[in-house]
Amino acid sequence: MPWFVKIEEGIVEKPVFDQHVPAHKAYVQDLIAKGHQARTGYWKQRRGGMMLFVAASMEEAQAIVADDPLVKNGCVNYKLYEWCIVAD
Repeated sequence: MPWFVKIEEGIVEKPVFDQHVPAHKAYVQDLIAKGHQARTGYWKQRRGGMMLFVAASMEEAQAIVADDPLVKNGCVNYKLYEWCIVAD
């Protein structure tokens, strides 16, 4: 399956963002359990982060991202890319 990357920028104050982090972590754990090999993290130097995962298609990847609590609660702006690996 192809890899996808969601690059995100935080757009709310940290206390608001932090309210949704536990739900985001549970969401990522659910993606892992479903075989999407998800990994998530944040940029140390600035607001925002990244999520890396596999999906069958761009359409599935878009649906996965739409379910992210950080997206659903308006905490981030994001861009979604299919990542083409050139070396393993």
